[in-house]
Amino acid sequence: MLFNSYTFIFFFLPVVAAVFWAAGQRSKEMALLWLTAASLLFYAWWRPVNVFLIAPSILVNFALARGLERTRDDRPGLTRLLLVSGIVFNLCFLGYFKYLNFFAGVVNDMFGAGYVLTQLILPLGISFITFQKIAFLVDVAAGRTDRFTIRDYALFVLFFPQLIAGPIVHYREMMPQFRVASCRFDATDTSVGIALFSFGLAKKLLLADPLSTIVQPIYAQSAAGLPQSMTDAWIAALGFTLQIYFDFSGYTDMALGIARMFGIKLPMNFNSPLKATSIIDFWLRWHVSLTRFLTAYIYNPISLALTRRRMAQGKPVFGGKNTTASAFLILLVMPTVLTMLVSGIWHGAGYTYIAWGLMHGLLLCVNHLWRLLRPRFWPHAASYQRWFRLPAFLLTFGAVVFAMVLFRSTTIGGAFLLWKGMVGAFGITVPAAVFARLGDAAAWLAALGIVPAWTSGSLFLEAVLRIAVLLFIALALPNTLEILGRYEPALGYRPPKNPAWLQQRLAWQPNSAWAVGLAGISLAGLLSLGQLSEFLYWQF
Repeated sequence: MLFNSYTFIFFFLPVVAAVFWAAGQRSKEMALLWLTAASLLFYAWWRPVNVFLIAPSILVNFALARGLERTRDDRPGLTRLLLVSGIVFNLCFLGYFKYLNFFAGVVNDMFGAGYVLTQLILPLGISFITFQKIAFLVDVAAGRTDRFTIRDYALFVLFFPQLIAGPIVHYREMMPQFRVASCRFDATDTSVGIALFSFGLAKKLLLADPLSTIVQPIYAQSAAGLPQSMTDAWIAALGFTLQIYFDFSGYTDMALGIARMFGIKLPMNFNSPLKATSIIDFWLRWHVSLTRFLTAYIYNPISLALTRRRMAQGKPVFGGKNTTASAFLILLVMPTVLTMLVSGIWHGAGYTYIAWGLMHGLLLCVNHLWRLLRPRFWPHAASYQRWFRLPAFLLTFGAVVFAMVLFRSTTIGGAFLLWKGMVGAFGITVPAAVFARLGDAAAWLAALGIVPAWTSGSLFLEAVLRIAVLLFIALALPNTLEILGRYEPALGYRPPKNPAWLQQRLAWQPNSAWAVGLAGISLAGLLSLGQLSEFLYWQF
């Protein structure tokens, strides 16, 4: 069931919320049981077999967590064995459904083995659920969780706003909220939730989805080996970057809004990443809960283990300006590249995702290297920020857009064709209909090597206009977290002490003016439902 469907908006969500609030008047336990049952129905709606695939995994993980809870204080060896077993079980579960065919294809490509690829049913949200369950087991083993029951665990895993595409939540930040939730109607929570949901619906339907028809044909052509002009290549690169930006941002807003209607605050997962001034900053803003997981459960353990080994050997470790080349390579580059490799594999079973993860790993290493070297060339940090903020933003934005081509492409070769097009290897074109209307400017463009092409002039103008408008929205306007900042729209989010003037002017208030405005936004979104389209991150 999609958040952006008539069934969800006009039937499922209102019924679940109304029964939840009514049950909460009598019994909090009954309300939470209803929420768990509704979440299970939400998961089974699209494909009922999903429940039979995911339920055994939930039960196995709960049993392992119980074992970890009983052994962590006095039997560390058994605790370690149970934890490793749990992680291996979850990775094998994910690997079988999501990566079996990919690995078989790799073997076929490399050795001509001839393995037959079978069509497997991929459980919805398996990547998000797997990371969530691994984090839970690690936290139980480390003693970072308090008491839990099968009802608590089921609600934690199945809570439907975050079930399919995150955010990746932790038990210790969710269950305390459920335990203190009133489970009754709250005007403020409901108003904030509706506002977030309305913003997210508009982002998805009005801003993200129309770009699909623009960029999809260009990527299909490049995958087929057809070169693209510089104009079309940049439309494809910028168009998809903005499509996934508003698609993912829209989903996140909707998930935050739905959870808030039940009195629950999900953690921040998206915070204007295209405004980032470095790749490090980008990953602190894009898919924040995934970055948090990768850092805490992959990067930090690897880096810490390598640091301890070097210290035991008497070798220098990572130490700011005094960092040696070997320490930098072993203690930062290696863990960073491995972590981002995992990120790429997690996103999808394909060579392009692996290459995308490795590319971002290398970009992060370059960013860290510059942070180490920059004080030697420009010791005054404030002066550096003043002079290089714009160049840093442009460089970061360009790197993100460049990498997104690889993320969207179905083949490495298709990505290379688009990259070559972006640098002008196949010329620069303008639709002939547009070229003919430029008057004297046409001759000037022709002198620069820009030639007319028999492509759709209306589609070209639509693409340019949409990209320009969406760039303005993404880069110049405050995001929804900032607009609703005073109501803590995401768990732990705090607005800046001195918000920008525009942010103050657009600050959301529970008043008639905002009610009318959001009603208009929601109506525009609902009228655009038409053909249903999945969120891009649901495939992961």
